[in-house]
Amino acid sequence: MEQQLLARMEQLAAEINRHNYHYYTMDKPQISDKEYDVLYDELVALEQESGVTLPHSPTLRVGAEILKGFEPYRHRSRLWSLDKAQNGEALIAWSQRVHKIIADYNAKNPDETPLPAPVFAVELKFDGLTLNLTYENGQLVQAATRGNGEIGEGILANVKTIRSVPLTIPFHEGIIEVQGEGMMHLSVLQAYNETAAEPLKNARNAAAGALRNLNPKTTAERKLSAFFYNIGYAEGISFTNHQEMVQFLRDNEFKVNPYIAYFTTVEAVQEELDRIVGMRSGLDYLIDGAVVKLADMRTRQVLGYTDKFPRWAIAYKFEAEETTTTLDAVNWEVGRTGKITPVARVAAVELAGVTVQNCTLNNIGDIERKNLKHALGTRVLIRRSNDVIPEILGKADDEEGAEIVFPDVCPACGTALEQRGAHLFCNNKLGCRPQTIARIAHFASRDAMDIETFSVMTAEQLYEECEVRDPADLYDLAYDNLIQLNRFGERKATKLIEAFEKSKDRDLAAFLFALGIPNTGKATTRMLAEHYRNLDDIMGAEPEELVGLQDVGAIVADSIAAFFRDPVISVSIRRMRSAGVKAEAQQRTEAAVRQDSIFSGKTVVLTGTLSVMTRDEAAKKLEALGAKISGSVSKKTDFVIAGEKAGSKLTKARELGVTVIEDENELLELLK
Repeated sequence: MEQQLLARMEQLAAEINRHNYHYYTMDKPQISDKEYDVLYDELVALEQESGVTLPHSPTLRVGAEILKGFEPYRHRSRLWSLDKAQNGEALIAWSQRVHKIIADYNAKNPDETPLPAPVFAVELKFDGLTLNLTYENGQLVQAATRGNGEIGEGILANVKTIRSVPLTIPFHEGIIEVQGEGMMHLSVLQAYNETAAEPLKNARNAAAGALRNLNPKTTAERKLSAFFYNIGYAEGISFTNHQEMVQFLRDNEFKVNPYIAYFTTVEAVQEELDRIVGMRSGLDYLIDGAVVKLADMRTRQVLGYTDKFPRWAIAYKFEAEETTTTLDAVNWEVGRTGKITPVARVAAVELAGVTVQNCTLNNIGDIERKNLKHALGTRVLIRRSNDVIPEILGKADDEEGAEIVFPDVCPACGTALEQRGAHLFCNNKLGCRPQTIARIAHFASRDAMDIETFSVMTAEQLYEECEVRDPADLYDLAYDNLIQLNRFGERKATKLIEAFEKSKDRDLAAFLFALGIPNTGKATTRMLAEHYRNLDDIMGAEPEELVGLQDVGAIVADSIAAFFRDPVISVSIRRMRSAGVKAEAQQRTEAAVRQDSIFSGKTVVLTGTLSVMTRDEAAKKLEALGAKISGSVSKKTDFVIAGEKAGSKLTKARELGVTVIEDENELLELLK
């Protein structure tokens, strides 16, 4: 009986994986969703009955249990970086070097078969997270990040949630490593942000963060995809050219991007790169350039590598896209802290893959600094560098337009606004609808109280139908309240009540972040929790006491003290604690803190986007090495670790002469 059960499970897994391939890789579904669900539900039932889950079971794609961490994985073949060409001249110079090496080799080796004239393969350069998949005898046995090119981190459980990644392949003759790019399609990002408590800023960070999340279920929720383009290591097979390798990938059910082109001259390559720039806006995924590589494998071997790059390939990077459009209007939106943010409405224009109609203006100071006070109805210059919301850089010409009138009262509740520096604020905490909804959604978000299944839509519904006006009200809700709501069945109501209960065990740092204290972020709230280790002591701290702490200046100290003196906040916290919210500090693990690291006892600031790990993960590793993590740069800062798109913190660090670490490979070595 047991053998029959396992045989049926194997049959179902194979059939479902085949349908996944046709649906997610080939975009050609062969059965209806209902028929698919019947097969899937049968497999789930058999797994529950037998207590066995096959290693290639499609049920693993929904995400397994929370991981304790990521184990290092040494790639069998190095994952190289690519040299970059920023313009046509650099591309021509690379082509000339290639031709010279080929000519020299053929001249020095007259008895060998001459290397062929170069054929250039052109592929899109995806803006996601590099993946290295290992298959052994046809089974997916490991998936890893790029890391430093030689050692990455194993993220197999997360990669299995990507439905376009084959769990098994027809090739069974040995071990192969296949490289590709994990990504989030722009349409998927848009759909995700429509219901997310905290919208994701861009598709690249969304993919990278999901693939390096310790909870594979979170990864599964992002609905990632992947394109594959290279075989870095292979046993039992070799290829004479790039075309053969790409066909092998397709034959083994890997999702290969439909765009690959081949050219015999660098001039034709340049023309094609211009065409790619034009087609970029029509793609449903991010690219930041194109990759040009030699197609012939023997020529690749002869050209070899520098210390960092293959000589036979180069990346052509695109610049951030800019264009002009008309500034039609400015709307004023209310955030969770009461801050009023101007959002520009512009005439629809295609830019970097999306139709742009909204642009950020940050605050009234930004409007004046960019000379936009009298710009309504005029042409403005906008830029989008893979961000969801582009920015207005300034006026496109000197034409005078209508005035942007700064509001005196809150656009949501009519309360008189207060100006603090460059920002406007509504102080009506309890009676301002968007403030309340945003505050509740933030409280429930993943980095805060981590209330599963909760979204902005949930906050809006509870505000309207259950009169939830404060985060503390969430803990007064019962199953009977929820089951009566629209779109709430028994399962959803039960899961949300369970999530409320589970959130009561969140630690002090998460609770402080959930409260949304003005002028503080995760670094500051984590520092407060670590320093005081007691909520009552934090609530009673005076500004003079707080200002002496790391990363706390006079403004932040006043914000923290004023926040906890607010009777509305005090009552809310008291109610939550009475409901069972613990808000206790995490147990110290002093023994785990190393004293021999370069970071021991040093103040470190993280800025920009890291590709090998999230900033939170980097902060935890640095703290384990004895570092103090700060959120701002000052003369007391010892190191600034700068990722992509690092901004003012990097500029200030250089002005102050602070040591800056920009090479992520160097960072990985220092974190060992």
